[in-house]
Amino acid sequence: MSEKTGQCLCGAVKLTARNVPSTFNICYCDMCKRWAGGRFMGLHVAKDDLNVTGGDSVTEAVTSDWAKRAFCNTCGSSLWYEVTDGPYVGGRSICVGLLDDTSDLTLGTEYYTDRKTRAYDFPEGRKQLTEAEVLALFAPTDAEEGEPE
Repeated sequence: MSEKTGQCLCGAVKLTARNVPSTFNICYCDMCKRWAGGRFMGLHVAKDDLNVTGGDSVTEAVTSDWAKRAFCNTCGSSLWYEVTDGPYVGGRSICVGLLDDTSDLTLGTEYYTDRKTRAYDFPEGRKQLTEAEVLALFAPTDAEEGEPE
């Protein structure tokens, strides 16, 4: 178990999680797909092990009879999923994408795999671009920078 830090896209909500497990989970249910914009990748921690700053930017929405989801009301980033009834009360599943370092995490469990479609497969031969290659695609041309022609 380790400690992890993270934040939403705009930085209004920051978090520090203690006793973080080395595995994360994926959920393909319809609610998670809509909330996360795709499969939800979450890392479960006890609420007592999660310190959140920027609480004024956190909005929680009750999304079922037994759970709620939180998002940043400034930038819209999904933050966590929290069970409110039943045996898993007391923890939050933090969105893996919020974390500053995920290099030591591995996939543990996939939920609702009967709802998983081919859209979530990574086919062989797909085009893959590095960070430098993506940045080059969006680099301004000399004319856009105001350079003389």
